[in-house]
Parts: sequence; structure tokens; C-alpha cells
Amino acid sequence: MYQIDFKHPAHIYFVGIGGISMSGLAEVLSEAGFKVSGSDRQPSALTQALENKGITVFYGQRKTNITPDIDCAVFTSAIHPDNPEYIAVQELGIPSLTRAELLGQMMKNYETPIAISGTHGKTTTTSMVSEILLHADLDPTLSVGGILKSIGGNIRVGHSGYFVTEACEYTNSFLSFFPKIGLILNIEEDHLDFFKDLADIRQSFRRFAELLPADGSLIINGAIDNLDELSAGLSCKVCTFGLTPDCDYYASDISYDEAGCPSFVLHAPADYKLPVTLSVHGEHNVLNALAALALSDILGIAGQTAADAMKAFNGTDRRFEYKGSIGGVTIIDDYAHHPTEITATLKAAAACPHKTIWCVFQPHTYTRTKAFLPEFAEALSLADKVVLADIYASRETDTLGISSKTLQDELKKLGSECYYFPTFDEIENFLLQNCINGDMLITMGAGDVVKIGENLLGK
Repeated sequence: MYQIDFKHPAHIYFVGIGGISMSGLAEVLSEAGFKVSGSDRQPSALTQALENKGITVFYGQRKTNITPDIDCAVFTSAIHPDNPEYIAVQELGIPSLTRAELLGQMMKNYETPIAISGTHGKTTTTSMVSEILLHADLDPTLSVGGILKSIGGNIRVGHSGYFVTEACEYTNSFLSFFPKIGLILNIEEDHLDFFKDLADIRQSFRRFAELLPADGSLIINGAIDNLDELSAGLSCKVCTFGLTPDCDYYASDISYDEAGCPSFVLHAPADYKLPVTLSVHGEHNVLNALAALALSDILGIAGQTAADAMKAFNGTDRRFEYKGSIGGVTIIDDYAHHPTEITATLKAAAACPHKTIWCVFQPHTYTRTKAFLPEFAEALSLADKVVLADIYASRETDTLGISSKTLQDELKKLGSECYYFPTFDEIENFLLQNCINGDMLITMGAGDVVKIGENLLGK
């Protein structure tokens, strides 16, 4: 496998350089002195930002873009063997890496690489950890799966030994990583278009934990079932976090302010206690914060510094993000696309001031919708009124005989008030006619449902 060595910068070519992760990795390598170039289908804000940094971006993927001076080509999972640039790389014998393999190779160049995994909460927890390291003036390099306001994007290039990244289990990509500290936030069924079942997913997370070296640490949610299967026999240090006193790091005295943001007391080893106040919503964020605070303690960061960072952190894009208000209707956007995430978001919303909670949900992939149909209906029923958009297909083409109308039928069986419209225009017109002063409108899903709220606000 090709080895990325920061001491010997080379020419790296990114096929699909405009993706949020690929563009970030390209920026890190460019800042490290590598010659970086790449291609994408069309211009975007991300590709423009790369060009502004002197990175060459080709629009349209052609064999002629691939030249013999390229030392390594990097591909996303969306690139198939019939792609002309993929073919050219093979014909010229140029070494190649997947995005995950590249990220893993880059981690080797840092003293303290930190990988944050879990079915839910990766982006928020990565952002919380980032905020703590920034407050502690540790000058980290950060790779976040969303836009973090304090760094004005998803990437920050630092000059210390700290590197922080999300670690996604899909296609086992995080098994290409080389972390020193790993976090496992939770483990549930998801990505069943790749994994066989929950046991298969758990096995993947166990293999991730086994990547950690003897002088490293695993921080894991103490509420995960059969925890020993994941943590027993590891050579690294293992510590747990959760809401019960049997965890190494746990929260007590949880309360919520009038805006629905929690405060709690952190209990850490050696009977250390720390009052913490969050500026984000919901009990799920108490758990995310506990994981981040456990990490900061392991790194030796002062407790008050970490608590100040938690107070300052007000979320990332598309995570219970306040978009604005119109006619007295508060518009929130959230990335939730799994029943557990939907439940957490709607419970957080219930603790906020509102008359009626409207949830506009866009299911994400036919596979996930079919696998969790009853669970989706149960979770969405927590909203007062639900509006469904068509399923966002993402990487899939086969509908599996499932549609948003199927989900609407499930919700109606539960007695929920649920509407379905095939176009965003119809949804927007319906909401304009039916939402009233004091209501909360949440656009929800991993697709482009955010556009509905933005269109209503006139953006």
C-alpha cells in the first residue's frame, strides 16, 4: 500500500475532490507541502475554496487529467471501475488509495490521532472535542463531518501532534485507520445494505477497538449491551462514560433551562466533580459531552477549560440548527435519519418553547426505510404533525417496493396526523397555509430537505 509521508511530500490526485471529506483531506495535504490536484463533476463552494488555495481542479473526469507525474490517486467509494480516470490510473500503474486508506495513512503522521466512532453523534462529538482542544490552545488538525462555526468549515490544519477525525463504520472504512485514542459512542443496527445484522456491526466495532495500541485508550459508552465482547482483552486502556455511577465518567443532577439546554455534574475518576452547562439541546448531547469530557481528562486538559468549551459550543450545521423564524414559526434543521436520532431530536424539541411541533421528514435510502419502517413511524409519532417528502435515494436505485406513502400508512396506524406530498413546492405551500405563530417546524433527514426551510425563509 502507498504510504503518505509528510517528510517527503508528493503529488496526490483526488478523484471526486469536491466532497466534504475529500476536499478537507486535500487541504491538509496542500498545507503540508504536497502538490495536490483533482477533479469533480462541477464547480462548488468547496472546489472554489480549493482553487483559491492554488489547488488545480478539473471539471469533468477524463483520462487526459491523469498524468505520469502523479504519485498517488485517491478515490471515493462513488468512483467505479468504468470511470475514465480510474482506468487511466490503472493503465499508467499509478498507486492508489481509497479515501479511508488515505485518512489512515495521514493519521500515522501525528503523535495523537483521535478517531470518533458510533452509529450516532459522531459529528457533534467530534465538534465538541475540537472545541475543547481549541480552547486548550493545543493547535489541533481537525476533520469534521459537518460545518463547525468556530473554524468556519469542516477542516482546520494545525501544527501540533493532535489529529481528530470522525470514524465511520460503513463499508468498514474505519478499519483502515491508525488511531491512538478511539471513542465508541453507541452501536445500533444501521447500514444494513452492507452489514448482515447487529452482530456483524458489533464485530466491526470490536475490530476497530483492536486497532488501538497498548499506550492508547478506548472511551466507550458503558450502556452498550454485552460490553465485554467489545472491550475485554484489549491491550489499551479502557474507560466508560454514561448516565449511571458504574461508569468511569458519568453525569448526575441533569436539568434543563427554559430553552431546553441541559446542565449536569460530571463525575470523573478520583471523585472529581465538575459542573457543566451545554448550549445544545437534549439528553443525547449530555452523552456526547461526557465522551468529549472523558477524552479531555485523558489528555490532561484542565476541567474548567473543557467546561468553558462545552458552554461555548453551540452546535454544527444540520444538528438541531436554528435557521430562522417567519410569521412567528421557528424553523430548525436536523440531520437525523435513523429512528434513534429522530427520537432524540424530537424529545429535545419537546423541551423547547412551542405550540405545535411540525416534523418535515425526508427518508434516506430505500434500504434503511424498509429495514426500520415500524421504528421510523414510532419515532416520528413524537411530533404533533408529520409531513413526508419522497425518499432520498442517495446511492440506491432499487426502490425495494417502499415509498414515503408506505411510511405515511404506518404513521396513520399509530393515530398520527401525517401528510405526504411528492414535491417540495407542495410541502412549502402546505406549511405556509397551516403553520401558525408559536409553532416549531423541523426539517429532518440526510438529504436536501433543508431546502424547504431555507425556501420558506426566503434564502
